[in-house]
Amino acid sequence: MAASTPSSGSLLDSVMRFLPISKKNARKILASLVGTLLCLVAWQAVCSIPGAPLPGPVEVFTDTQELIIGAFDRTDPNSTDVGIFWHLMASLQRVAIGFSVAAIVGVLFGIVIGSNQLVYDAFDPVFQLLRTIPPLAWLPISLAALKNNQSAALFVIFITAVWPVLLNTVTGVQQVPQDYKNVARVLRLGRVEYFLNVLFPATVPYVFTGLRIGVGLSWLAIVAAEMLVGGVGIGFFIWDAYNSSLTSEIILALIFVGLVGLLLDRLVAFVGSISVPPERR
Repeated sequence: MAASTPSSGSLLDSVMRFLPISKKNARKILASLVGTLLCLVAWQAVCSIPGAPLPGPVEVFTDTQELIIGAFDRTDPNSTDVGIFWHLMASLQRVAIGFSVAAIVGVLFGIVIGSNQLVYDAFDPVFQLLRTIPPLAWLPISLAALKNNQSAALFVIFITAVWPVLLNTVTGVQQVPQDYKNVARVLRLGRVEYFLNVLFPATVPYVFTGLRIGVGLSWLAIVAAEMLVGGVGIGFFIWDAYNSSLTSEIILALIFVGLVGLLLDRLVAFVGSISVPPERR
């Protein structure tokens, strides 16, 4: 009798034995692994065609082994010749500063603007105009005004992230149910009590939606900005690899950029999941 091939059920059981997770999550992990493997096989097959302009995953791994091993190298802190880990950390540091300022400004101004219809009507056309300007279009004017590459990069992050945070906060404030407002009037809640017990809890889901969008846009903006302003950063690393015709290093850097972007999104989503009451999710 021929040996039977492993079924999807047996694979799920194996994953569940290896990891203490539910069957639903095990199925999701298994599907993700299979999908990733299929993409890698397709990538390798396409790049194996004679004359293919880009390397396949096997060649990328072979070409970048030393880069991966030396990811934490940092012989000279003031030099741009450092491991890829430090380039990522420099970019993350800029994103942390610019995004944090954008989050604070966006939430505060969003609450103020959303709470006053007259102020909203006055500033909404301006916001709608400014938010459509591409992030990199702000770089020349920020360089001219700030006279500093690092400050200009931080401004680009800020101006990119602030709009989704601000506009989602405004929407959240405007969507507070009228019943909540009526109850607050009946209970004669003061402004501080109304803000803490009614307005802010009702707005939090919208705020975290804006934060998730904002952090993703921040990561996109800094990578592009660093290609132009230079210095240590993953954007500069990609541009330097391009100028040196190191295609495999570019692809490896793009993979790291994608992974970090995914982690940032999941981090904000996790904070949101523990901050938003279950009934408001």
